[in-house]
Amino acid sequence: MLKIFKPTYMVEAIYHITPEQLKEQNIKAVLADLDNTLIAWNNPDGTEELIEWISLMEEAGIPVVILSNNKATRVERVANVLQLDYVSRALKPTTIGFKRASKKLNLSTDEIIMVGDQIMTDIWGANLAGIRNVLVKPILNTDAWNTRFNRFMELHIMNYMIKKDPTMRWRKSINDDKRIK
Repeated sequence: MLKIFKPTYMVEAIYHITPEQLKEQNIKAVLADLDNTLIAWNNPDGTEELIEWISLMEEAGIPVVILSNNKATRVERVANVLQLDYVSRALKPTTIGFKRASKKLNLSTDEIIMVGDQIMTDIWGANLAGIRNVLVKPILNTDAWNTRFNRFMELHIMNYMIKKDPTMRWRKSINDDKRIK
């Protein structure tokens, strides 16, 4: 029953994902959650490390598209600073935003990967859409008020899944032991 929440990969941070890893997996684009995945939810400007990672992806011809449940004005402000395309009001975990992003990229779901910090929105939605996904640790240990309930539920779900499946562990790369079984 909880399989729908299970990530394809668990990587400590988005910065550990490289163009080489993605190309090895035949991934041509990255969908990335915004808050606590790309940026700290309370700091919309990003970090130097993030800007370097985005540049690496751009140089490799791998587009990064922000996929966020936030309203357009919030996402657009960050997208403009980072010079990224975006899909706002994605309605994750439904597949609506994933389909819009796939269409925008003109890629099939098996050529895209979703990276996010929440299993109840990012991972669940990607699994429903048939998109491989990466769960990353949140940038901050604090969340906006509207995320706290999800975090509470996720803690219980993750603890249960990890207890049942010892392959679920944090890795440094999506190519460390390949997929979670």
